[in-house]
Formats: sequence, C-alpha cells, structure tokens
Amino acid sequence: MKGSQKVIDSLNSLLADELTAISQYIVHSELCENWGYSKLHESIQKRAIDEMKHAETLIGRIMFLDGVPRVSDLNKMHIGAEVPKMYANDLGFELDAVKAYNAGIALCGTEKDFATREILEKILNDEDRHVDGIEEAQDQISQMGLQIFLSTRL
Repeated sequence: MKGSQKVIDSLNSLLADELTAISQYIVHSELCENWGYSKLHESIQKRAIDEMKHAETLIGRIMFLDGVPRVSDLNKMHIGAEVPKMYANDLGFELDAVKAYNAGIALCGTEKDFATREILEKILNDEDRHVDGIEEAQDQISQMGLQIFLSTRL
C-alpha cells in the first residue's frame, strides 16, 4: 500500500530516535552491569528491549507503506558517566520521544492515515511509561540519596 511520503519520513525520523535510544540504553545497561548493579542493568535493558520492539514496529509499518526504512540514521547519544546523569540523559530522550510521537500522531491525522496513528499511539503509551519510570527512579534518588538507592539495585 503506497503511503504518504510525509508519514514515511516521520516514521523514519522516529526510527532514528528509537535506534539511538536502543544504543544509549544498552551502553547504560552494560555500565550498570559492570558496576555490579544487576537490578539497574535489568531495568535499563528492559527499556532498551521495548525500544527494539518499537523500532521493529516502525520498520514494518514503513515497509507496509512502500517506504524504505533508514536504519543507518542515528542521532547523537548522550552517555552518562554516573547513574544520575544516565537517568537525566535518558529522560531527555524519552521526553523528546513523547513530543515526536505526538507530532507524528497529529501528522497521521492530517494525512488521514489512521492505522499508522493508532500504531504511534500505542508506542506513545510505552514512552509515557518510560518517562514515569525514570522520574520515579530520580525521585527515589532524591528522597533516599544515591548511595542507598544504588544499594537497592545490586
């Protein structure tokens, strides 16, 4: 099915965001594993896997619309050298993703591509959940201190 080029371009932009997030989250996850924070490693790894599923969904939709997925486009990663910086950088990615998905959803409405809009709405719900999880961890760090927080993530 031939889709709107504007929608395909938007999907490719979202794909670049997802592929970049995957890479950043994997690095953060492996840093945490290296530091001995296995629970933190697992939670960040799970977020990376969610983003992989999003990327797969976007690739499938781009191809369905007779577009070509641009899997080599990546944005700048922001790797944190410590856990609070990791969370700050990841939160920035997620907040940008929420804005981008909202823009993509609006575009799909304008282009009358309601099936793609529904797909993006489902992914947006995951991104909202990611924002909530990161903000929750940041609140815990603020309330209990970094050392106690990290001691609960071994």
